[in-house]
Amino acid sequence: MTWRATVLTLFPEMFPGPLGVSLAGKALTSGIWALETRDIRASATDRHRSVDDTPAGGGPGMVLRADVLAAAIDAAMPAANLPRLLMSPRGRPLTQSRVKELAAGPGALVVCGRFEGVDERVIAARGLQEVSIGDYVLSGGEIATMALIDACVRLLPGVMGAAGSSAEESFTDGLLEYPQYTRPQEFEGMPIPQPLTSGDHARIKAWRLAEAEALTRARRPDLWAAKNPDRKPPKNTTKG
Repeated sequence: MTWRATVLTLFPEMFPGPLGVSLAGKALTSGIWALETRDIRASATDRHRSVDDTPAGGGPGMVLRADVLAAAIDAAMPAANLPRLLMSPRGRPLTQSRVKELAAGPGALVVCGRFEGVDERVIAARGLQEVSIGDYVLSGGEIATMALIDACVRLLPGVMGAAGSSAEESFTDGLLEYPQYTRPQEFEGMPIPQPLTSGDHARIKAWRLAEAEALTRARRPDLWAAKNPDRKPPKNTTKG
């Protein structure tokens, strides 16, 4: 079954953008996944094709109207059976486990927010799940949508070259990925860590685990604490 992404946006010309090249682009061309972009403005009913209005209660900016967005969602049939997502900085953080869940399903309908936000009533009425890709604010949800779709598409069967390519990536086991090296053997006085060239697979595995743990502890103590609530932090390892 083809994984399907239906995107509701005020700027459909932004797609496929980066999703049309590299692994995602090849998979799109080969039919592993499908992309449909729908212009929210097409659901506007006045002659000016208005999609927003001033915030109730006052304040800066504009708000995407509930009636227009609801009509756009309703017009996106048969995508109504897909998970309905709204890219929003106030949403739940996107995690690798959520990406895997979405990639295992039929696809997603994704709404790209704009302006100061979306009328809360349409979020409730159409069951939109708010999703965030980080604690910062973008001009709109299009770039965040591309990030979400790319993360899902790369996990679809047949997209990545090696079957095990994603098995040891960051976040797969609650850890950041260990450091990677390749030729030349020495670069500007820095050699490849000796365990990686030893040919001892058990030693290589142990080194990679230790490095992944050290990196996670140093850079993402939140991940380390979640994975090891009763475990002391690992000691720093030496590359040699």
